[in-house]
Amino acid sequence: MKVGIMGGTFDPIHMGHLIAAQRALEGLQLDRIWFLPASVPPHKQLSGGASASQRLAMVRLATQEEENFEVCEAEMRRDGISYSYDTIVELQEDFPGYRFYYIIGADMVQYLPKWHRISELAQRIGFIGLQRKGYVLEKETLPDFLRSKVELVPMPVIEVSSTDIRIRRAEGKPVRYTVPDAVARYIEENGLYAGE
Repeated sequence: MKVGIMGGTFDPIHMGHLIAAQRALEGLQLDRIWFLPASVPPHKQLSGGASASQRLAMVRLATQEEENFEVCEAEMRRDGISYSYDTIVELQEDFPGYRFYYIIGADMVQYLPKWHRISELAQRIGFIGLQRKGYVLEKETLPDFLRSKVELVPMPVIEVSSTDIRIRRAEGKPVRYTVPDAVARYIEENGLYAGE
């Protein structure tokens, strides 16, 4: 079983996340994409957004109709900061024989050397870099141990972000078409991001 892991805060999950996941699934012929919401992400401070349980609920709603998409709660169950290395060790213990790939934007691939325990992580998994038009990733600049572990997959330019969605909500503007309809309804019903 080849599983792509799409991690993030998903505050909120949006159409760009789902399109990226589908491109990774097709590009590397993966069997599944697991969406992995972070409880306490190491690189971001969460403030004024949705709670962890609300973010998880939105990911569930966004992925419920796609048979190849699943939600993984490994980081939600863990207290404190979630590091990819710890998550992968746990997943490999729980799912022996599965091959895991972290899905990240090609622009983030250059930061992989700064990841927590990256050399050990790279021995365990591969990485899928989503290559946006106009951005050129120089794989040669990566350390030797990473270069062969990164596969690039073409990704269309999608001008939507969780930050923009939160700003639109705070300004009283609609967010339809930026998130799945079920997520838009959840945001509205729960009054999320209004008046941030």
